Amino acid sequence: MKTNLLILDPFGEEYQKALEPEFPGLFIQACKTEREVGDFIEKTRILLTFNISDELIQKAVNLEWIQALGTGVDSIVSLPSLPKGVLVTSTRGIQGPQMSELAILLMLALVRRFPDTVRNQDKAVWDRWPAELLWRKKVGILGLGAVGQEIAHKCKAFGMTVYGVNRSKKQVDAVDRFFGLDRLLIVAREVDFFIIVIPLTPETRMMVRAEVLAAMKPTAFPLNLARGAVVDEKALIQALESRTIAGAALDVFNEEPLPQGHPFWKMKNVIVTPHIGGTSTFYAGQVLPIFQENLRRYLGGERHTLINRVDH
Repeated sequence: MKTNLLILDPFGEEYQKALEPEFPGLFIQACKTEREVGDFIEKTRILLTFNISDELIQKAVNLEWIQALGTGVDSIVSLPSLPKGVLVTSTRGIQGPQMSELAILLMLALVRRFPDTVRNQDKAVWDRWPAELLWRKKVGILGLGAVGQEIAHKCKAFGMTVYGVNRSKKQVDAVDRFFGLDRLLIVAREVDFFIIVIPLTPETRMMVRAEVLAAMKPTAFPLNLARGAVVDEKALIQALESRTIAGAALDVFNEEPLPQGHPFWKMKNVIVTPHIGGTSTFYAGQVLPIFQENLRRYLGGERHTLINRVDH
């Protein structure tokens, strides 16, 4: 009897084509949206997805394992109806290249006022100003997982001084100064850019609060590439409106998609990107090696050895 795998993702067919030849013992159904799933959810034992609604998880009575397509699994493990016995694994460790490139892109855009250049082009305005540089700037990175470490290495290539903030000390060649979470305010006072890439947990929720933002220099920029809830959004709006910080670049928000009337949309000192930090044209090629190896272990009865297993 074949094992039922549900792939719930707009690009699910790409994963299905790659998996079917290698795993003939699977019956795979790829659905772009939850509306397409139908009663297959009741037969599903393995689920590959970024997110799933609690309503659908309630119907997954035979579900044994969820392989998340993303690094963060907070939206999955927080589902009220997710049984404790369901295995959850992530793709932690694959997003360093794309996340670090976005961090560099956003820092360059902020420091060189690139949005102003684009706005001037739209109006055919020739206006020039001396360029600020990343060179010799100080950058704080909150979270030194695979993404934070990759950002640190790229920052060093631009001649920046890197401050790393993490729960436990890590030996990272590209980090010039290491700080524990209890010294967050010290880092906030010193850096020119503060990049947030720490996972969302009960401990990190609202970690970047009003006190942290108030400690930052008026010329400094926070960049949130983690989760919206890591930052006190109301305090950030107040800091931006009062210009106690120079601006911000935000890829994640408390509510997504960001509502049309939200203040961030109209702030000239803010760059908004639509939660694209982890995406790339080669994402499936990054995910598949982890999922394929986990499938081999799962089908071989080695469920306790799955890669990136998440406790919940």
